[in-house]
Amino acid sequence: MEDMKKRKLDDIEHGQTLPNLNDMVPVSTVEELRGLLDPLAKSQLVDLLARAGSHYPSIAEEIKSVASADPALRKLFVRGLAWNTTSETLCAAFQEHGEIEEGAVIYDKSTGKSRGYGFVTYKDMESAQRALKAPSKMIDGRMAVCNLASEGLTSTSATPDQAQRKLYIGGLSPETTSEILLSFFGRHGEIEEGSVAYDKETNKSRGFGFVTYKTVEAAKKAIDDPQKMLGGRNITVKLADNYKGKVAQPQLPAAVVPVPVHITAGYQQTGAGGPVGYTYPQPMATYPTASYTSPPTAAAPYLAQPQYSYPHYAIKKDTPPPQTALGGYPYYMPKQ
Repeated sequence: MEDMKKRKLDDIEHGQTLPNLNDMVPVSTVEELRGLLDPLAKSQLVDLLARAGSHYPSIAEEIKSVASADPALRKLFVRGLAWNTTSETLCAAFQEHGEIEEGAVIYDKSTGKSRGYGFVTYKDMESAQRALKAPSKMIDGRMAVCNLASEGLTSTSATPDQAQRKLYIGGLSPETTSEILLSFFGRHGEIEEGSVAYDKETNKSRGFGFVTYKTVEAAKKAIDDPQKMLGGRNITVKLADNYKGKVAQPQLPAAVVPVPVHITAGYQQTGAGGPVGYTYPQPMATYPTASYTSPPTAAAPYLAQPQYSYPHYAIKKDTPPPQTALGGYPYYMPKQ
């Protein structure tokens, strides 16, 4: 009996034709098989089922049925769609991989305009797997990218080196389309995704775009390429991670606090004859920011002024009229 079991296992291992299952004597119960399979690693289980399914069509159909029962394994998330892409054009682009159960572009409820992404659900898992083998697809002039919807909004191809593979392309002419952009940069290597950035309201080019290569080497070639003329313009090519999208505002050092300076129109000099028609504008205060290497020490906002004491003067009732001996100015005697 043991020899028969061994021969049958050897036949499975070497791909030989096996007898019909109905002719074989059951050697183990379901519970016994579960006990044997439970401690095995996932890779071992996948290998066993794949070999069994390749020999027995009934097992293969069972595997397909179980795998396709979960919609999460058949539903794709598609991003990077053009604003004019409809649900019909989306499904038409993906139906080459298999029968589609449903597909739709997602629209903004308040504006009624496309949000630039959608979903495609196939009837079987095999079709979804075929679509994932070529995740980038040109739809309505834009390079769309898909991945399993269960994985969220990130691409399945996202890797730690993606920051070194994604490029920002600036200075594009309004006539440069996504097809022209991808064709121009495709000479450096295979492109994973990329497109010109378009305004959501007007659907016009915003003058820049992005290109993600499949390898870091291709991205470096594009950056180092001296030929950076496209559509009659000199374009900018750099890592997208260095593109901030806005100009950074200069900041003062933490210890420097700007003090508002109130500037008047001018100082009018007055004389005996009335105001003199000359004004003295005040200089505008400036605060340097780049010259500071370390925060200055805090100082008192105002310098302490020395205090002086003066003798008190009082006029006595019997005091004679003020004298005018000191340069013609009246004075009084100090109080005794």
